[in-house]
Amino acid sequence: MCKAKRALSTKQDSSALRGDSLVTCRQNSKMSSSSLTASLHTSTLQSPFVGNLNGFRVSSVAVCRVGFVRKTIECKESRIGKQPISVPSNVTLTMEGQDLKVKGPLGEMAITYPREVKLEKEDGGILRVRKAVETRRANQMHGLFRTLTDNMVVGVSKGFEKKLQLVGVGYRATIEGKDIVLNLGFSHPVRMEIPAGLQVKVEENTRITVSGYDKSEIGQFAASIRKWRPPEPYKGKGVKYADEIVRRKEGKAGKKK
Repeated sequence: MCKAKRALSTKQDSSALRGDSLVTCRQNSKMSSSSLTASLHTSTLQSPFVGNLNGFRVSSVAVCRVGFVRKTIECKESRIGKQPISVPSNVTLTMEGQDLKVKGPLGEMAITYPREVKLEKEDGGILRVRKAVETRRANQMHGLFRTLTDNMVVGVSKGFEKKLQLVGVGYRATIEGKDIVLNLGFSHPVRMEIPAGLQVKVEENTRITVSGYDKSEIGQFAASIRKWRPPEPYKGKGVKYADEIVRRKEGKAGKKK
């Protein structure tokens, strides 16, 4: 009987200890979850390797949420795109939706605008290219199509030209019909067909002038002539633009005696 009573009392004590410890754990969890600021706790640790560590401080930091704020990007107006385009009296404009046709004494050109930009005609023969939407692509197209429109108006009224020069012994150019023939030091002459709408003149066999109303076509044909013999940096021989500055290099020095 005594042994049974002792066992029963031992079980009751252990269950009471378990209940107290469970209540204590719940209270501690509530206190730690309700804390929003960083705090320091002192704990006692025992280790068979280190020994007793009394007064060891453990820091606990509260966790906070990170939020992101969306910011609207404002695209500034292009400095080139906002400039007006003056139209001469001898140039005729035809606007149909996003299409523009320009006709002048030297020729006729047409262009189609993207939906990001629009064209407006004002009094006094003034054209303005404006943005239809506020996006980054619209800001890029604004300046580009303003420049293209201005090149069309100037091209059909005044025209453009590009000058090249041949530098080198025996380098010369001649016009034969609708072709330009270049002697650039190869074993054979280089023959190139002149595109329609362009005029090519040769002066003193070494100076070439390419003119017309389409600025892009003029630049493309002049570049195709130059690519056959670009100017080299040591003696400057080759085909170069009239206003081009060729950076020269110093050659190898002779062997000292």
